[in-house]
Amino acid sequence: MTRILLRAPKDPFEVVDAEQTLEQNLIGDNAGNLVFIEAAHKLLSVPGVEIEVDRFKTHRRLAGRINERYDAYVIPLANAFRPSFTAQLERMTALIERLRIPVVVLGVGAQATLGYDWSRLAPMEASIRAFVRAVLDRGPSIGVRGELTHDYLRSLGFSDVEVVGCPSMFLWGEDLRVTKRLPALAPDSRVAITVSPYVAAMGPVVRRHVEAYPNLTYIAQDLASLQRLLWGESAEEAARTSDVPVHLSHPLYRDDKTRLFLDPWPWIAELRAQDFAFGTRIHGTIAALLAGTPGVVLAHDSRTLELARYFGIPHRKMTEVGPDVDAAELYAEADFAALCAGHAARFATFTGYLARHGLDHAFAHDGVAAAWDERMAGTPFPAAIRHAATFVAPSGARARLRRARFEARAAARRSGLKRRPADALRRLRGPGGC
Repeated sequence: MTRILLRAPKDPFEVVDAEQTLEQNLIGDNAGNLVFIEAAHKLLSVPGVEIEVDRFKTHRRLAGRINERYDAYVIPLANAFRPSFTAQLERMTALIERLRIPVVVLGVGAQATLGYDWSRLAPMEASIRAFVRAVLDRGPSIGVRGELTHDYLRSLGFSDVEVVGCPSMFLWGEDLRVTKRLPALAPDSRVAITVSPYVAAMGPVVRRHVEAYPNLTYIAQDLASLQRLLWGESAEEAARTSDVPVHLSHPLYRDDKTRLFLDPWPWIAELRAQDFAFGTRIHGTIAALLAGTPGVVLAHDSRTLELARYFGIPHRKMTEVGPDVDAAELYAEADFAALCAGHAARFATFTGYLARHGLDHAFAHDGVAAAWDERMAGTPFPAAIRHAATFVAPSGARARLRRARFEARAAARRSGLKRRPADALRRLRGPGGC
């Protein structure tokens, strides 16, 4: 029996409620992470292979146990080459440097500007070099998301770099079908939108579509949105307004048009009922494409742009998106021919990469992928988290303390600390205790 350790916050078949997901950050800050992690798990689930997840535990002291128990360490990644991920990348590197087993990276990306300017990565260049060197010491190559990351690593002197895209796109193997079910979008069409809360230019776009499409659904993905849906907001936060959906007063929350999925399977199922999906979240669009629903990416940086370009996903740069952009216009101009026609070849590239690293895949075995799907379909995942009309935000000292603890944990994760500092918790409590 071959044993693979997979980087993941939880097993894809593990059913966890919203409170535990929030408390333990089981979406890795963004539910989109689970889409590519789940796809990686399916691809690697072949006869004779047992997969366990590392629950994002990467301390170097675990190296001895990993060397003894596992035959390979597979690491699906997103935009790990970004300044805010430096501490986590360094911890991962310290662990990998102590491993004696193969290490396989699936689709790591560098985060740069839309113009592919990677100068902002200069302060963490040494950390990136150390990580790539450690991976290449334990395997023949490193798999990256797209052209930008490939060129960036080549500029650092690394030659064993392969563009493999993202595992998420291969959830159905070489088969991908996206069909426009309507000749054109109408005001009553079902449209799903994704929004990166920090992309301010999405504010006017959101406002326009709230007014123009009464059946609009906002698919939230981030941990802060989950906290907002479960625990509400402080009085100060609730008093703020923004065209971007970052407060419960926003019509997408107020009118119960927000959904946040804790697992990809029900998320993809929901998107099958939509006519169109668009927005700044790359895995929000990928989830729609996996559902067979037309989707368009509004690319705001290199991490979304290089994936969209590699896979032929219809997209526009945010610099080309004005406040009057309309979903009907995006739907009409979207062409999925290159996406679908080139998919089998891209899948062959991805599985070839796996083979060169000694890994098999589920679609090479009759019935294995279908059995995985059947098991997934029978798993009782929670329904989407939503903001019910009867929702009353938790209040009082206990609610404030709970929110403060959450914010302290988030601050600790961002700073790379293992535990939240007590002084950060006291600061977040503010004057007057908790």
